[in-house]
Amino acid sequence: MNYAEALEYIHGIGRFGKKLGLENITRLMRALGDPQDRLRFIHIAGTNGKGSTAAYLSSVMRAAGYRTGLYTSPYLQRFTERIRVDGREIPEARLASLAGTVRSAIAGLVAAGHQHPTEFEVVTAIAFLYYAQEGCDVVALEVGLGGRLDSTNVIKAPLAAVIATIDFDHVAQLGDTLEKIAFEKAGIIKPGCETVLYPQPDSVREVFETAAQKVGARLHVCDFSTLRGTSFGLRGQTFDYGRHKGLKIALLGDYQIRNAALAVEAVEVINRDARGGIHVSDEALRRGLRDARWPGRMELLREKPAALIDAAHNPQCARALRAALDKYFPGRKKIFIFGVLKDKDYRGIIEAVIPAASAVFTVTPESGRALAAGELANILREWAGGGRADGRGASGDETDGCDGATDRGPAPERIWACDSIAEATERAIALASESPGSTASESPKTPSAAAEDGAVVCAFGSLYYIGIVRDLLVADQTMDL
Repeated sequence: MNYAEALEYIHGIGRFGKKLGLENITRLMRALGDPQDRLRFIHIAGTNGKGSTAAYLSSVMRAAGYRTGLYTSPYLQRFTERIRVDGREIPEARLASLAGTVRSAIAGLVAAGHQHPTEFEVVTAIAFLYYAQEGCDVVALEVGLGGRLDSTNVIKAPLAAVIATIDFDHVAQLGDTLEKIAFEKAGIIKPGCETVLYPQPDSVREVFETAAQKVGARLHVCDFSTLRGTSFGLRGQTFDYGRHKGLKIALLGDYQIRNAALAVEAVEVINRDARGGIHVSDEALRRGLRDARWPGRMELLREKPAALIDAAHNPQCARALRAALDKYFPGRKKIFIFGVLKDKDYRGIIEAVIPAASAVFTVTPESGRALAAGELANILREWAGGGRADGRGASGDETDGCDGATDRGPAPERIWACDSIAEATERAIALASESPGSTASESPKTPSAAAEDGAVVCAFGSLYYIGIVRDLLVADQTMDL
């Protein structure tokens, strides 16, 4: 197969249906010689923040001199982003070759009467083969969905099981309470492994404590009482955590400081466990955090006018995005490009973000699960007219009146459905360029966050389209970064 044929094969696997569980992936990996058993992993689960945490850990391990794999999903712009070694994406020819190897193994399994693996199982198998062939010392492995029955959970006990934030998402598959969702995430905790936990509500933390006790794993909960942001700006931020002072990261938003602290805690735990054979110096930790990049998460792509993208696809992400926008761009008008999948809690996202909007351009993400731009625009206009996304009247929630917006968001006539993502991007940038900028009630800007006056464009809602916005903005030669 060539690369195009490999992608066609991988994406065409969906016709075989889906099956949660480890039986298929276990059988497939056995047919391939169990390459995952020759690797060491840091396994990362959670509702939000697991990709960023994986990126931090991958960068830190590389800085420490280890050949490091990184497995993430979904991708932002290119399929090959999902499988990396030492920061470099898997070459297209290698992916095609490995896809052929996996397809041949599957043919034998199907001929023997076994069920065809799912798309994610096939991609995971390709990744494990690649990391083993490349001689990776350690792999930062992001869970795809849940944890307990996720294909990545075919691995043996990792160096550390790392659990990021827990919130509502994929409730049809994982459960309709935080405790049920936590139970699925806790499934990556294996006998004797170190487990690092982002601080959780008591009832959720108890789920992880029970899971760890049941298999004899050691649980380490991050102590965010020792976490303090010390400076921030559009080029990055610094923070203290525990004994570490003045750590720097390029990623923006308070939540990224917390994700970085989770990565620091994981490194500390791995260092203390001599069985893993991994040690990271303080200097490597500092350098790895500083050099970590994670595109598509509060990523500033231009400054005049300011334009950024963020993959906020559930209410928790949306609340974090709103807080970050208010912090980094206080008093400045917010122009949103918004596209979302119809099986997401888009009403919760609307409640969190849209009150800050002065204008919204809706788009249809490139997914069969997308909510159409016109339908989303109508829902937003209903919000603007009634104060709630469900049309039941004003919510009564307190808002800060950011940028002159009310709790009803922008005026209905300032909500536009666009036929293409390119149209939305062009119109949003044009509107921001001609915007008079800050309102009369603008709050004073902190020196570290100061930038050019004017409106801010933010594309958010779904990874299935913000990568296209990124391409458009990066290709724009008028950008001034």
